[in-house]
Amino acid sequence: MMNEVIDWGQSISTGARPSNGRILVVDDHPQIRRVLRTALVANSYEVDDARDGDEALNKVYEERYDVILLDCNMPGMLGMEVCRAVRAFSDAGIIMLTVRNSELDKVRALDSGANDYVTKPFSTPELLARIRALLRRNGSERSVERLKLGHVEVDFETRHVAVRGTRVHLTPKEFKFLQYLADRPNRIVSHRELLRAVWGPEYGEELDYVRTLVKQLRKKIEAQPAQPQHVLTHPWVGYELRVL
Repeated sequence: MMNEVIDWGQSISTGARPSNGRILVVDDHPQIRRVLRTALVANSYEVDDARDGDEALNKVYEERYDVILLDCNMPGMLGMEVCRAVRAFSDAGIIMLTVRNSELDKVRALDSGANDYVTKPFSTPELLARIRALLRRNGSERSVERLKLGHVEVDFETRHVAVRGTRVHLTPKEFKFLQYLADRPNRIVSHRELLRAVWGPEYGEELDYVRTLVKQLRKKIEAQPAQPQHVLTHPWVGYELRVL
């Protein structure tokens, strides 16, 4: 099975180096997960893995990944179903891994939200090159500069926020929280991801911090804070900036 998936080719050995990114490997075969983990860790990626779609979704809810390597054919939830579900709340790069090589399968994978498609067997250098290319593309995407939400206008360059033409002061964390969601409009962002993005990588369980911030932010930008139209709560999961 290992030879069917990966040709080690010119695997690169490394010493201790900074992480190149966080990757989630989703495959129902333990041996494939081990092989991919070994190759990725050797190239300075932080690696987590999941054996099926349900486990993968739980991990993506809780953690932020730069790239997800997602097997297309798994028992239970198929890879394309997982891909569509992930795309509802995450902007992680997704590379589908499959033994199929038809144009229709590639179209279906991309339509499901995948960024790239790799056919088995593939070599380690090819997979690493595709990961690097995806990380470059995602890293080069510019953050949103201006946002208009009904009566709310935000200029992220000047940090100017106005409600019905009147300037409103946001704290640094409120502004960072709003900008993080604005870069991911209409997607659910998990509590843990927001904590790490706004408060720092050492945070992840302090849900009251997020709830308190959201309550104060809604008072400043929502017409009816008790019935928000823009900063929406998804119980037990996270928050979404609804941009209509």
